[in-house]
Amino acid sequence: MIDWIFNNKEWVFSGVGISIISLITFFLKKGKEKSNSSQTITSGNNSYNIQGGSDVNITIGDKDAGK
Repeated sequence: MIDWIFNNKEWVFSGVGISIISLITFFLKKGKEKSNSSQTITSGNNSYNIQGGSDVNITIGDKDAGK
């Protein structure tokens, strides 16, 4: 493997080689990722429960109270 890289160093480290290596790495990592889209939440009495899968902005009470 090292001999092959040494013999083909111009091609491997050119834009084409880096692009191909990046695509192969992307697809290998993408196949190993597990999708966990299921979410659950449990709470007690008198509590606020907020759950978000991405960016969440929360305003509790009057949003103009501080002005």
